[in-house]
Amino acid sequence: MRKTQREKRYRSYLLIILGTGIMSLAINSIYDAMQMVTGGFSGLGIVIKSLSQVWIEGGIPLWITNMVLNIPLFLLGIWIKGWEFTKKSVFGALCLSFWLYLIPPVPLIQDDMLLAALAAGVIMGVGIGCIFLGQGTTGGTDMAAALIQHKLRCYSIPQILQFIDGSIVLLGVLVFGIHKALYAVVAIFITSWTADRFMEGLHFAKGAYVITDKEDLVSKKIMQELNRGLTGIYSQGIYSQKDRKMLFCVVGKKEIVKLKELVEETDPEAFVIVTDVREVLGKGFTREKV
Repeated sequence: MRKTQREKRYRSYLLIILGTGIMSLAINSIYDAMQMVTGGFSGLGIVIKSLSQVWIEGGIPLWITNMVLNIPLFLLGIWIKGWEFTKKSVFGALCLSFWLYLIPPVPLIQDDMLLAALAAGVIMGVGIGCIFLGQGTTGGTDMAAALIQHKLRCYSIPQILQFIDGSIVLLGVLVFGIHKALYAVVAIFITSWTADRFMEGLHFAKGAYVITDKEDLVSKKIMQELNRGLTGIYSQGIYSQKDRKMLFCVVGKKEIVKLKELVEETDPEAFVIVTDVREVLGKGFTREKV
């Protein structure tokens, strides 16, 4: 048991290290190079770097800004929430600053804002997905929102986070203009979508609800032909007032066409509802089969 817990802990920290490295690649090589501000301390750092070029050649590096902004938050977080609440955020912020310092700001995409927004969104989404799978954060506006919510209980953390990040994006509009800000919004959307898909897994399946008067024949056919199990859900038709057993079956994407054909062959009057299933865990659903 202790070995398993230790392995999980190591895996968690490795995912945070990997995720912050991927995030830093997107921040240094695309967001900063293309001057797209997408919220968070990284976005604020891009604004500060641009404004500080008047006094400092090249501006204040992003890794310095990230650490300077996070340090007071961590101290406040330890005082209010305790070390257990903040330790992974501290580790994540240190890793992000390390990678921002280490990865050279080489522009990956030039002169194509749309392609840059799409690429940055995907890369950032994968990085954030890794960090979330490791049950970590990088501090920043996420922690700021959590600490503010500790005092302003009438607002939720997402509401506070939206306000903070929205303010940073607005600051980016004032510094870099509305054109780049709109592409930054595209990148935010792609980041969120990619992170969700990455965490849910890319091996989607299909769920099928089958309403039929021949549930025994249909279920037998599916089990024999597709080697898939089914669940019988007792239901009642509101119009007919007839009790029946509705069948529920989860199959791979490639198998859903075959399932519909089997149902139609067995009972042409059957009613079939097909839904998307984001992730399936359990016997019979290995990645190779789905």
